[in-house]
Amino acid sequence: MDLDSVEILLVEDNPHDAELTIRALKKNHLANRLHHVKDGAEALDFIYATGAYAQRSVEQIPKIILLDLKLPKVDGLEVLGRIKADPRTKPIPVVVLTSSREEKDVLDSYRLGVNSYIVKPVDFEKFCKSVVELGLYWLVLNQPPG
Repeated sequence: MDLDSVEILLVEDNPHDAELTIRALKKNHLANRLHHVKDGAEALDFIYATGAYAQRSVEQIPKIILLDLKLPKVDGLEVLGRIKADPRTKPIPVVVLTSSREEKDVLDSYRLGVNSYIVKPVDFEKFCKSVVELGLYWLVLNQPPG
């Protein structure tokens, strides 16, 4: 896949949750241009075209970032804060997709500029439905800035 044409950046360290998310999006033809990274440091490298992604064009931003909060190397809240503090990446919609129901995580996410905060449903069918609905909304219905 051409890394400059990524529409969805999935930042998820749990292989099971990542597979479920990708499978749900693929089933509904929403994952053709998805890239999965497993920690916050790799997410930042991808977004800012550094490290292993230095050959990528930093101008080619994903349409949406699906971000887990509890990540190795660099925490999801730090990733979110860096994205929303940078004028180049601030417009990218970021949806936190996490198992954390902690009020502090919700408040911190919105304080940092998250576009949506979704707690992963435990039930497989509900999880898949949630992923598909957010994919349809952000990739098909949402009108991003020009």
